[in-house]
Amino acid sequence: MDQAAHAPDASRLESFQRDGYVCERPLYSAAQIDDLNAEIARFIRDVVPTMPAAQVYYEDKSDKTSLKQIQAMFEYDGYFRDLMENGPARRIAEEVLQDEVVPVNMQYFNKPAGIGQPTPPHQDGYYFHLSPCEAVTGWLALEEVDDENGCIHYVRGSHRADGFRPHGQTGVLGFSQGMTDFGTADDRAGEVAFPGPAGTFLMHHAKTIHWAGANRSQSRTRRALGFIYYAKKAKVDQAAKNAYQARLDARLKGESKI
Repeated sequence: MDQAAHAPDASRLESFQRDGYVCERPLYSAAQIDDLNAEIARFIRDVVPTMPAAQVYYEDKSDKTSLKQIQAMFEYDGYFRDLMENGPARRIAEEVLQDEVVPVNMQYFNKPAGIGQPTPPHQDGYYFHLSPCEAVTGWLALEEVDDENGCIHYVRGSHRADGFRPHGQTGVLGFSQGMTDFGTADDRAGEVAFPGPAGTFLMHHAKTIHWAGANRSQSRTRRALGFIYYAKKAKVDQAAKNAYQARLDARLKGESKI
């Protein structure tokens, strides 16, 4: 995919540091989104059947049309590796984190029509196990997104608080940890929603509180591509992270979800 270079943007950095997120409407043109959707269709057709079950989630495991989430896409395909390592998401990540970054995960997200579940309020850094917690998640809309099919919501400035809010198991596949005390007056006062056309790009700090509604549409999906980057200076507690992932995989297998 041919991507135009993006010069450093002082206003983008200022917005990110103040709000905990940035939004580009759109970052990708309609033609670029068409090309990207074709590559994703190819990946789902040709690559997904070869991937471990723990990397691919379905709303209904017996129904392959209910594909919900794919993990680590860039580890399985050259096109997506190049997009992860050399595309505009990485450049924006380095700009807002003010550091070199390490590509960590590329994820496909879908909320199938009528059955796509809500994404619970959470902070990504809670399960990143980083010190310091300097990381970002990018989110690229592959089609129009709005309140009906589940646009993303943020709590403005929530990344500036010390530590993390309490989290607990949610039962939502792909988002196993959610905040247990969400809904305070400050949460609601700082809430900002981000509907937008295909090509809309969001990037948020790992401590920024965010969530998305269910897909209430009976005819539209809500598909997106996610990018996770850690700042080079951030160090992973690998033992804690591996233990968390092992517990999660065991629980999901026990519940026949993967």
